[in-house]
Amino acid sequence: MTLRYIALLIAGLSVLTCKTWAMVDVNMEDRVEVSLKGQAEISCIYTLKEPAKMIVWFTKSPGRDQSRKRVYYYDTLQKEIIDEGSEYAGRINFTHSHEPQNSRGSALLIINNVQLSDQKEYICTVHDVSTDSGEGHTLLQIFNSPSLPVIEGTHTGISVTAEEPSKVAHCKVDDGYPRPNITWYKDRFPLQQSNNEVKISESETTKANGLFTVESDLYIKPQRTDEDALFYCEVKYFVPGEVRMTESKKINITVHYPTTKVTVYVNPRNGLIKEGDTVEIRCEGNGNPQPVFSFTHNEEELSADNEMLLLENVKRSHSGTYVCQSFDFGDGIYAEDSVNITVHYLDQIVVTPEETVLNQGDDLPLTCNALSSLPTQTSWYKDGTWLGKGHVLVLHNASYDTAGLYVCQVTVSSLHELQKQNSVQISVRGKPKFTKEIEVGPVNKADRSVNLTCYAEGFPFPNITWTLSDQRTGQPVPVPEAENQMTDTGVISMISVRAMSELTAKCSAANELGTEEVSRKIEASARATTTTTQATSPKGTELPVPSNQPRTGGGSGVIIAVLIICLLLIAILGSVLYFLYKKGKLPCGRSGKQDFTKQKASKDDIVMEMKSGKSEEAVLLQGVNGDKKSPTE
Repeated sequence: MTLRYIALLIAGLSVLTCKTWAMVDVNMEDRVEVSLKGQAEISCIYTLKEPAKMIVWFTKSPGRDQSRKRVYYYDTLQKEIIDEGSEYAGRINFTHSHEPQNSRGSALLIINNVQLSDQKEYICTVHDVSTDSGEGHTLLQIFNSPSLPVIEGTHTGISVTAEEPSKVAHCKVDDGYPRPNITWYKDRFPLQQSNNEVKISESETTKANGLFTVESDLYIKPQRTDEDALFYCEVKYFVPGEVRMTESKKINITVHYPTTKVTVYVNPRNGLIKEGDTVEIRCEGNGNPQPVFSFTHNEEELSADNEMLLLENVKRSHSGTYVCQSFDFGDGIYAEDSVNITVHYLDQIVVTPEETVLNQGDDLPLTCNALSSLPTQTSWYKDGTWLGKGHVLVLHNASYDTAGLYVCQVTVSSLHELQKQNSVQISVRGKPKFTKEIEVGPVNKADRSVNLTCYAEGFPFPNITWTLSDQRTGQPVPVPEAENQMTDTGVISMISVRAMSELTAKCSAANELGTEEVSRKIEASARATTTTTQATSPKGTELPVPSNQPRTGGGSGVIIAVLIICLLLIAILGSVLYFLYKKGKLPCGRSGKQDFTKQKASKDDIVMEMKSGKSEEAVLLQGVNGDKKSPTE
């Protein structure tokens, strides 16, 4: 019994270590894993004090055929045979060695450019110098990483009302070895096969090169919440020493479900609607795709762009209840919703009384009213100045200051864009009245003219006339055409005057109630360039005298310069004549006197005359009594 237990123990150890025990101890790895087209190294370690007499390598293919095929032979007679055959041509090598000090030897089988056909069992047989032998077994496992998985979702939507699971997506992976596995996920949760909810259909194809192509289709019965779910496939495959995983991209699916509820939206959503606005009424169902919608207003069917009803330039008649209805033809489900809108308005303002004429001292209430769908505020303005609030404005003790244009402005308190205005003209009867004297504007540099303006209040509007007169002579001066402008309370009149002398301007205003006038003196604004007056002597002789009349233009400076030059010439000429007289070269007796004029002047006239020529110079001074005097006298 003890020997039997020992035999069983040895047999068990040989199974656990995958070794075949004999007289020669041979050790080999149970499995060698290598990637396709890589290099495989299979080692055979044996224990012998002396080198092995013979080493033989065999292969054994998996399956029913358990026959061995020799691929290598070696013995101590230096005989070496490599049975390459067509399968290992140019791809197989062998080496062997022995370590006497360790009583151990080794043999190594090397396979280059590994093919799928190389996946089989390799057997190393070692013989010693006696008849004892031993052998070891190693399985060569080949791996190839597949391509990245490709996922394609269903282009058409799937319905939640379908009786059977609907196809969601297709996943495909190529060139894997061993066969890769596909797992489906929804939002990172794996999906398992279920007859009623989930169905997974897989297929595999073995290519001519032995690699696998695996395809998988996912079918589910969707829920409404699945429209936001992410679906993808995961591929697991083997590589030497580990299992790896890769994922496809994540996709959404289109889920169709009927509309059971309809919601109506109004744009603008958070605001009051007024006449003239554009309003959008949009209908939205909770189904997918959206059903066909129809709109009615006060039970009257409207034309709409399916889910949207557009109302442009709305009026108060657009107020009321709008109903949106939906009908799903596929499922026969009906739904509706409604909304009530109010279009606010502000009618035209009515001011009473209309245009009115008051007598001075009268009182008048002005009333402003406008029909509106909302509360309003009323304000009064005159000449841009705010007067007060309220529908009624009372004018007390009317005067010219009361006259003018009164504006009533009505604003909707909660909708300031809704605002309107109206006005009334108020006139106050009275005779003309000047509020200020005649205004004189600045001198126009172009023509040296000035503008005269007068303003007269009164109603009926006064008729204004202008008169101009010369202050020295009192003679009237022509009046240019006036420019008149009507105001709320009177008339503004303006003329443009080119004053050659000092003038008196008079502005008169007259209406059926009376006449008023105002005047002002106007200084000369220009002088004449050359103006003379005629003076007559007692004897009737006319003598030229310098004129004091104003001139126009800008030549006064030139004339002054000419006068100064003339005076200088006269002084020089007088000095020369005096010098000649002192030297005796100029006769001064009565016999030598010459008359420079044939006429007698009056005793009060003084004449200075200068003649210039090539040979003639003369100066005559006529005395008070009319006698001729010598230059010394």
